Amino acid sequence: MQEPLYLQPVQTRTEPASPYELKLAGLIERVFAEGHTELPELVKGLNDHRSTSPTGEPWTEESFCAEMTRLGA
Repeated sequence: MQEPLYLQPVQTRTEPASPYELKLAGLIERVFAEGHTELPELVKGLNDHRSTSPTGEPWTEESFCAEMTRLGA
């Protein structure tokens, strides 16, 4: 019997996720679970949960996209 194929989401990482990354990922999942899946809603949800961007400011669509790009690099 052939084993099912799967993707290990972090298979390209060179080190474990940082506490910051784990916290942000958990909060993003929470906001998604609340039904907010579009970027403006996601950013509002992060701010509603009192999350801040790396600069300590409220999230904006631009700062969120920039941080996702940085984390994905």
